[in-house]
Amino acid sequence: MLFVFWLTDRPGAGDLRQRVRPQHKEYLARVQERIAFAGPLVHDGDGSTMLGSLLVIDFDSREAAMAWLANEPFTQAGLYASTAIHAFINLWPQKAGFPA
Repeated sequence: MLFVFWLTDRPGAGDLRQRVRPQHKEYLARVQERIAFAGPLVHDGDGSTMLGSLLVIDFDSREAAMAWLANEPFTQAGLYASTAIHAFINLWPQKAGFPA
């Protein structure tokens, strides 16, 4: 089942995000075959300041998704001010924002 992770950074945590990002990317690579899409949430004023993360990943259960998030490097480092996980059913073929 697909799970959406909506993860919002603590204010002023940009330096922490950049320091931990290599470990975060390594951790994501371990589940790369199950990632529907993933990327940073950014400030819409400049389109580049990172504010959090949006991930959609296939897990066998909500418990597995929660365990994965608990061990995720940004979570372990205390980056996130808030997290939300929701089951997701993809009913629309992706067009925008994806390579052709």
